[in-house]
Amino acid sequence: MTVAIIVNGFHEDAIKSITAIKEHSSAEIVVLATQPAKDLGVVVDSHTHVFYLEKDPGWGECANALLKIASTPYVVIMDPSTTFTGDAITPVLEELNKKEFVAVGWRGGLVNIEDQWRSVDDKGAGEVDVLFSYFFALDKDAALAAGGFNVRAIYYRNADMEFSLRLKHAAGRLLQMDLPLVQGRHHGYYDTEESFRDAQSKKNYDRILERFRGKEAILSPRR
Repeated sequence: MTVAIIVNGFHEDAIKSITAIKEHSSAEIVVLATQPAKDLGVVVDSHTHVFYLEKDPGWGECANALLKIASTPYVVIMDPSTTFTGDAITPVLEELNKKEFVAVGWRGGLVNIEDQWRSVDDKGAGEVDVLFSYFFALDKDAALAAGGFNVRAIYYRNADMEFSLRLKHAAGRLLQMDLPLVQGRHHGYYDTEESFRDAQSKKNYDRILERFRGKEAILSPRR
């Protein structure tokens, strides 16, 4: 399995997250950094690779690039605000290897139909409609067959939900699990300029509503 991380600054947090992955697993790690990444060199080793992009193409493009770079059949798209506190890889691999689910994650939920698809309810561990990119483990072939992440998503928020529904539309099943992970400050949300954050989040969600709202047949069983 490959753990793939997009790093937009705040390298100290990224180094902490990467170090914790190494402490609790032997997974390959691939990092795309969108700001000068010289200090990230401390994490590089035989199975940890850092690539610096001179121009940030946006979150969706970066996530797709990481999917394609990864040489393993399964890929975790993970935010650097997420930290391993134990082995989060083995239980996820066990589930993905059963081939019942094309994606396994740590946080997610069911689309709220009564709210006209405008919100998601976290129902805890179990089959879900959407998973979030705090920790989003994918069958690489299924992810690419579904079209990958939308390249129009230059910001992460709701782009993971849109991709989840792409997987559901392609008849994939998604599983939310309790995993030994914790989340620190999510810089992608809290340290992004508010007007940009809100505008791009809305664009991503508007695409969800336009393409998927009303297609209840693709959703998981309600619980």
